[in-house]
Order: sequence, then structure tokens, then C-alpha cells
Amino acid sequence: MSEWWSYRPSDFLMFSARTWGRLLEGWNQALWPWQVPIVAAGVGLLLLAWRNPVRARVPSMLALAAAWAWVGWAFHWERFADINTGARWFAVAFGVQATLLVALGLRPSTPPPGGTLRLPGLALASLALLCPLLAPLTGRSWGQAETAGAMPDPTALFTVGLLLALPQRHRGLLLAIPLLALLVGWTTAWLLWVG
Repeated sequence: MSEWWSYRPSDFLMFSARTWGRLLEGWNQALWPWQVPIVAAGVGLLLLAWRNPVRARVPSMLALAAAWAWVGWAFHWERFADINTGARWFAVAFGVQATLLVALGLRPSTPPPGGTLRLPGLALASLALLCPLLAPLTGRSWGQAETAGAMPDPTALFTVGLLLALPQRHRGLLLAIPLLALLVGWTTAWLLWVG
């Protein structure tokens, strides 16, 4: 191990882009056609957050908690753990986030935020709902599309968007795990396709 400096970050990945693609295809195939109502629910939450952020807060926190619990268990624990030994820890973090969304997200909150955070939050949540389009735009098949509410990165991005768009007292604490999930996910994607 005297030549440790010759290692690249991608050398520490436990799977290849091809393996990741097959995992996504298998997951999407098993989940089909549930992606359609999941995206429809996301659009509904986004529209409610646009029209009435105060009224949108409770259903959004409950829906986000359900999504984090689902993705943590069904994707990280049941699927991703087959190719990544750290996936069970990701599942635990997703479970913690689901618990925080219920425990802190449902407490009485402050008045709606000004335009400073609301519009960027709505934009981020909208981008998360468009994530399935990235698969064909990057040369991958539709079977590898990543959907908010079914996959970790779009779910984390949608969560960040709604947490910024809605009135929330404990926003900083609720943003910690989604931001870390995005950092891990985007770093992994960069290493798979660039590094």
C-alpha cells in the first residue's frame, strides 16, 4: 500500500455504472406503474405549496416522511444493499429523516417565508419532478429513470425544495440529511460517469 496516492476516488466504488443501471432498471420494473401516481402526488403537493404554503405544510411533511421511509426500506435496504455495503446505513438515515419530518415537521410553525426561499424552493421541487427526463437526455434508457418518491436523489431534492418553499420552524435540522444524501448521491454519480 505504499502507492496509495495512485488511487482515484472512483477506485473505492463497489459497483460500476452498468451495475447501477441494471439495479435501476430492475427497481423501476418492479415498481411500475406506481411511478405515475407518485409523480402525480408530487405535482399535487407542488401545486398546493404554490397556492397555499400554510395549508400544504402538514400533507407535505406526511408525504415526504412516507417517501423517505419507503425509499429507505424498499430501495436502500432491500435493493441497493446488494451492491453497496453502506446502503443499510443510508436506509437508517432515511428512516431518521422520515421520523424527523413527522416529529418536527408537524409542530406548529412560523408564518410563510418571504419570496427569498419560497420561489427557489418551488423551483428545486419542480426540478426533482423532472429528474426522470435525465435518463434519456444522458443516453440512458427510460428504464433507468429516477423518480422523486421512489429514488434517493430526486426524493432528497424534492424534500429540499419543499422545505424551502413551506413555512417551517426547524428547517435547518430537517435539511441536514437531505443535503447529505444529495452530496453522497451526486458524488457517486460523478464518480460513475466522470471519475
